[in-house]
Amino acid sequence: MKKQQETWSVLKVLNWTRDYLAEKGIVNARLETEWMLCAALTMDRVGLYVNYDKPLAPEELSLFREMVARRARREPLQYILGSQEFMGLDFDVSPSVLIPRHDTETLVEEAVRRCPGAKRILDIGAGSGCIAVALAAGLPQAEVFSVDTSDGALEIAQRNAERNGVRVTYLKGSMFEPFRNMTFDLIVSNPPYIPTGDIAGLEPEVRDFEPREALDGGTDGLDFYRSMIPAASSHLDPFGWILFEVGIYQAPDVLRLFEGAGCYDSLFTTLDTGGIERVVGARKIQEKDLSNP
Repeated sequence: MKKQQETWSVLKVLNWTRDYLAEKGIVNARLETEWMLCAALTMDRVGLYVNYDKPLAPEELSLFREMVARRARREPLQYILGSQEFMGLDFDVSPSVLIPRHDTETLVEEAVRRCPGAKRILDIGAGSGCIAVALAAGLPQAEVFSVDTSDGALEIAQRNAERNGVRVTYLKGSMFEPFRNMTFDLIVSNPPYIPTGDIAGLEPEVRDFEPREALDGGTDGLDFYRSMIPAASSHLDPFGWILFEVGIYQAPDVLRLFEGAGCYDSLFTTLDTGGIERVVGARKIQEKDLSNP
C-alpha cells in the first residue's frame, strides 16, 4: 500500500495486510484481515476466495486502509466492524460498551437452566444489552429489565433489543436505584471485576479502548459484589435466583460474600468452556426460614 497508482488485488491486499498486522502483534492476523476486507468490499469470505484477482477500487482501498490503521493501533476489531455475535445473535458495539464475550454466555445459559419459568428478570449493568437481550430471547415469557449508568450504553442496548426483535425495559441508574419497590425471581449481572492494579497489564485492546467503568472492580475486584449481594435480597422473590459472572480465581471470595449475607442458600459455581469458575450464584431463602435456619 505504498503508491496510489499501484494495483492492489484482493490476494495482494490480504497477504500484505496479514504480514503487517502480525508485525503489530495481532494474533489472528489473516482471519482479521479477511473480516475487514469483507466489510470494505461488502462480500463474504467465499466471495474473497473466488475474487482473488479482483483489483480494489480506490474508495474500497481507502476504506480498508482506514480499518487497518485502526487495528494496527490495537483498536478492537469489533469496534472497527461495529458488531459482535453473542448467543447466536448479532449486537451493535461501540467504545461506549464492553465487547460481548463468549465466556458470558455461560451466565446466560446457567440463568435459563436455573430459572426456566422466570417471570421478571433484572440485568444489572446493561452494557451492549447482550445479557438482557439473550435472556429475553431465551425466556420469552419473562418481563426483562436492565439498568446502566451510561447514556451511551443504554442507547446501544435499546438498539440491540430492537435489532433482535425482543422487548427489554432499560432504565438509567446505579444497581437497584430505579427498582426500589420491585422484586424479581431472577437477577443477573456481569459487573466490573478487574482489580484496579491489574488494568495496566491488560491487552491494549481492553486497557486502551474498552470503557474503564465496565472493567474496574476496585482494589481486589470485588467492590460491586460487596454492594450487590446484600442489597439484592430485598429485590428477590422467595426462592429467587441471583447469578454473577466472576473473574478468574474470584469464585471462592464471592461464595463467601453470599455466605456472609445470611439470606441465601443453594450456592453454586459453574465452569465456562475453558474450565474456569465463571458463574457464581445463590437462591434467596424464603422469609419464614430466615428466623429458623
